[in-house]
Amino acid sequence: MSWHGIGLGGLLDPALPLLDRPGRAVLGIAGAPASGKSTLAALLLAELERQRPGEVVGVGMDAFHLGHRVLVRRGQTGIKGAPETFDAVGYLHLLHRIRTETGTVYAPEFERAIEDSLAHVVEIGPEVGLVVSEGNYLLLAEPPWDRVRGLLDEAWFVHLEDTERQRRMVVRHLRHGHDPADAEARTYGNDERNARLVNAAPNRPDLWVEQRP
Repeated sequence: MSWHGIGLGGLLDPALPLLDRPGRAVLGIAGAPASGKSTLAALLLAELERQRPGEVVGVGMDAFHLGHRVLVRRGQTGIKGAPETFDAVGYLHLLHRIRTETGTVYAPEFERAIEDSLAHVVEIGPEVGLVVSEGNYLLLAEPPWDRVRGLLDEAWFVHLEDTERQRRMVVRHLRHGHDPADAEARTYGNDERNARLVNAAPNRPDLWVEQRP
């Protein structure tokens, strides 16, 4: 797996200087579902942790999924993952706290096994100089998501060509227990609508990351 035709090491060059800025920096990694942004974020976090132990933490936008009971009450379970099924304002507040507060900040984390979030499980202490946050809508140019960009010190956009992205999404749904027909319906239905929205107009990324299988 490579990005821009190079290995992960080439992406450390723009990431490492963020650790030496005053206060906490936030690196946002955006992209469509199954584009590879989560994989990139995880590998980047692991390497940064190896080089600068204890100074980097990951916070996912997925942790701001609205709870399942809320989606049921709203009749939105069929579009889970769409922009309106997230607490975007809550995510904005967290980013603001990360950037402006010097003490420990606690963040939620999305637990795939229960398809819901756990509160206050990610600890962002005073020693943390960089938070890496990834998600679909970090660069979406629609309110209130359009306010995220101003809270990112640097923003990357991960892109993967459609056929491979769709194949990966089908595999993901199969892995999570869906039958083949349901996996394809989800992939080419709600997931594809969200992907097209994300890919239509990425909002001023500092780095375009073309993912290659």
